[in-house]
Amino acid sequence: MILGDTCTRHCRFCAVKAGPPLPVDSDEPRRVADAAARLNLRHVVVTSVTRDDLSDGGAGVFAATIRAIRERLPDSRVEVLVPDFLGNRGSLDTVLGARPDVFNHNLETVRRLQGVIRPQADYERSLAVLRYAARWRDGAAGGGGSPSGVMVKSGLMVGLGETDVEVREALLDLRAAGCGLVTIGQYLAPSQGHFPVARYVPPEGFAEYARWAREAGFAGVASGPLVRSSYHAGRQYEDSARPSPVRSIES
Repeated sequence: MILGDTCTRHCRFCAVKAGPPLPVDSDEPRRVADAAARLNLRHVVVTSVTRDDLSDGGAGVFAATIRAIRERLPDSRVEVLVPDFLGNRGSLDTVLGARPDVFNHNLETVRRLQGVIRPQADYERSLAVLRYAARWRDGAAGGGGSPSGVMVKSGLMVGLGETDVEVREALLDLRAAGCGLVTIGQYLAPSQGHFPVARYVPPEGFAEYARWAREAGFAGVASGPLVRSSYHAGRQYEDSARPSPVRSIES
């Protein structure tokens, strides 16, 4: 996780502390790349807190981190899990221009619950971010440059009070936005002060969600109680790249 440990937003599901963040560390991309190299990672997932205090939302640090990892580990893949950057297309261009292999932005929950769970986010804005990434070409989405070739990914938590019908609608919205990979996992409240768990979805429920996602056309699906955004991320990407039927990774 880059850009510090303090988020400028107050999502009710998240354990990351919120408040005024520290200044950006310009040496962080190098140190992240060094750590990835020491661990000899083949698939590196880079995420961050949300930094609405920065003019680019931290996109420049994401891009610098991607490039630093590429320099140290040229044969490794880089996946980024980004905030919505307030929908700023310039910030999205900065990240996508650094050529991550996977561009992930989590929708997190269904449309009806967005305002409660993510009060500073927006369902349509998140879909617009994913749609822009899926259509991005050098210079601008739909422009005259070459396609990015990035795999677009998103994730949902269940157990927040959504209905199965709403889960299915969210999956269809994500697929229509151009997502090729999706993760679906059980929400667990980090503390009593966070949004309470409304239900625990049984394994057969997650199997059904995976079936719906496959039917919707996702190239890779990870669905299960223990699934999180980076759950077997490298394996999910590799499976989705194979010319075979869609695979489902279930915990």
